[in-house]
Amino acid sequence: MLAVGIVGLPNVGKSTLFNALTRAGALAANYPFATIDKNVGVVALEDPRLYALQKTFARGERLPPVIPTHVEFVDIAGLVKGAHKGEGLGNQFLAHIREVAAIAHVVRCFPDPNVVHVMGRVDPLEDVEVVETELLLADLATWERRLERLRKEARANRELAPLLEEAEGLHAHLTEGRPARTFPLSEEGRRLLKETPLLTAKPVIYVANVSEEDLPDGAGNPHVAALRARAEQEGAEVVVVSAKLEAELAELSEEEARELLAAYGLKESGLKRLARAGYRALGLLTFFTAGEKEVRAWTVRRGTKAKEAAGEIHSDMERGFIRAEVIPWDRLVEAGGWARAKERGWVRLEGKDYEVQDGDVLYILFSV
Repeated sequence: MLAVGIVGLPNVGKSTLFNALTRAGALAANYPFATIDKNVGVVALEDPRLYALQKTFARGERLPPVIPTHVEFVDIAGLVKGAHKGEGLGNQFLAHIREVAAIAHVVRCFPDPNVVHVMGRVDPLEDVEVVETELLLADLATWERRLERLRKEARANRELAPLLEEAEGLHAHLTEGRPARTFPLSEEGRRLLKETPLLTAKPVIYVANVSEEDLPDGAGNPHVAALRARAEQEGAEVVVVSAKLEAELAELSEEEARELLAAYGLKESGLKRLARAGYRALGLLTFFTAGEKEVRAWTVRRGTKAKEAAGEIHSDMERGFIRAEVIPWDRLVEAGGWARAKERGWVRLEGKDYEVQDGDVLYILFSV
């Protein structure tokens, strides 16, 4: 399951956004450290392709159950200067952020004298720098320890010299205040980084929390413009949301929510836009299994082979994998089911090394 950590300085709207996304009721209050322990919420991702497949396998009025894929959102305690040394709730923050696969960095882009800002003023770039600096300092301490071990290993094994040079380059990159995710690594370097994961290597999505007046895209907000310019430099994405509006949407019926979104020029909620941004940041895709008993969505990384995808469904399928019957979801819907799709020659037989594509429907043949 994809885990996205919601981070940022205190009082930027993290917990309000988390409540809206998950309706989990995390404590949201106008003072620092209202979130002490991490709050976790699992959110189902609606996918219209699922419901098209569901209708395809309906038998009369009986519709097969639909099981969507999920995203796990983790609301992590607000961070302050000195977190890398354990100040504030720094130790808890760093421990929790290590557990997530991607970071949704909520940045305040709205003025409000009634909501205290921990830095005393609204300055999104300064907010980003505070959080980024703390992560960089934590990474430097981690990487320096690994670098020292690698230096000793390289003295005994000259073949490690190129890897040591690359590791030294990453250390210099971090020292210059640049995140690990922007440093180009060789395949061997990526393996080393996997052994010693760094916080700034995680994909980041910047979440610009704006007032309702700045919706739908924050085009007239100078804070959002500055944040977008920074994000572009590191190849990151900016998702503009109003946590206040999202909180209102969470209390409405589906029809009422659609009407309110339309009033602000929005077609979908912040949940869907943020979750999709998380998918893009992590290079994920969705494949399906479908039949009369169940229609289900599964999430894997791009480049996943058919045998590995089978393992997501059940370990027995991966162990005893023979081959996969594969068809794009829309062709299966057009055919009206597996039998007709096979008659038209639209179902392919693929082996274990086939790379699963977004929207594929798989039927796994296996023997154990």
